[in-house]
Amino acid sequence: MTALGTRQDRKYGVGDKWERLEIPSSVRTQSGCRHTCFRSVDAYASVVVSRSARVTDMRTKHISHSLPAFPIYSCAFTSPNELILGGGGGQSRSGIKNKLRLYRIDSDKTFELLDELELEKGEDAPMSMAAHPQIKNMHVVVKENKMSLLRTQGTLALKGSEDDFQKVTVFSPDGSFLAVGGTHDVCLLSYPSLSIAATPIQLKKGEVYDASFSTTTLVVATTVNLLVYTLPATRSTAGSEKVVGKQKEYPITSLELIRTVERPTLPGKDAGSSFRAARYNPKDEKVLYTIMNTVPPRTRTKSSQDVGDRGLTCFDVSPNGKLLAFGSSDYTVGILDAQTLAPLLTILKAHELPPTTLRFNPSSNLLVSGSADNTIRVVAVPTSLGESSWSSWIFIVVALLIILFAILAKQMHHVLDV
Repeated sequence: MTALGTRQDRKYGVGDKWERLEIPSSVRTQSGCRHTCFRSVDAYASVVVSRSARVTDMRTKHISHSLPAFPIYSCAFTSPNELILGGGGGQSRSGIKNKLRLYRIDSDKTFELLDELELEKGEDAPMSMAAHPQIKNMHVVVKENKMSLLRTQGTLALKGSEDDFQKVTVFSPDGSFLAVGGTHDVCLLSYPSLSIAATPIQLKKGEVYDASFSTTTLVVATTVNLLVYTLPATRSTAGSEKVVGKQKEYPITSLELIRTVERPTLPGKDAGSSFRAARYNPKDEKVLYTIMNTVPPRTRTKSSQDVGDRGLTCFDVSPNGKLLAFGSSDYTVGILDAQTLAPLLTILKAHELPPTTLRFNPSSNLLVSGSADNTIRVVAVPTSLGESSWSSWIFIVVALLIILFAILAKQMHHVLDV
């Protein structure tokens, strides 16, 4: 099952510095784009990484595929080698149709179109997409290499001429919940019934940019803060699509807000920051990764370091929890080590326009990025990627020790000669 969001939903009612900073209640960052790692919900830690420390791994193979007249805005893997792309011309009269396309990817070079599903006229391009985490259920959508529309469900409640679109679509780890969000609200749905599981979250300030589940919590990333909610208990009927007879109705309650993390206050005049993404590590729920785009201050400060000239546009964590991938508005795609945040791979000019979507496959050996420039880039991720970074540092340390001992030995020999 693949869930997606388009603008049509409004029609329905429903540093050059490596350091780990332990920060108890607030988060300090420096100017530039930030990769921030939070260790548990109660004790937060931040790691600052400068882009000047990045390296390019020439052993990693990657290739760009052109898809004429198909601007790409969302994607999701339904299996290790099957990918669904969402894109199109939106509601404009450009003649470019809005579609979902199913591709098979066997390597970085093999990219085969299996099927496509054209969306109804008047609908916008699929702006967000999520595949159900249980691979065994994927055949519902990708059966005999064909896609079919199961059903639709309105997700945004808009008033009058209000204009919005579903920019966030995320499944919980067990697939029992689906979080969908527009610019100022987030709705929690039960799956597969798609019934409302809790009172929708209405933001009083900021805009929604991302959401992420652990087994017990939902984190909503807005431009001004991170909101941590406790998930409601799942109902016994939530795991079945067929509901026979009259079922007991449960009252819809509000999600309990258990923690709010405000955006960091940066030193300097006109400095600012905003959260862009938030993702739990799939293998360690005590770790939450966040992306922050910051505006550097006009005045210089002793502790300030530029990390990047442009903001980040998309972000993903590999299913094995070892790698982080990001796309930047300077057209760059990169991979970091999830443990150390060490840069492992940088692809300059991966696209002609900023990447709009980025996703690892379930096996964590492929990374796909898409853009509105009608291209998709497939990166074959070696299983050894990241492992060599530790050996490189060890080699450097050993080399420095050898040089140090050689200098000391030479000085001692000189003293003895005298």
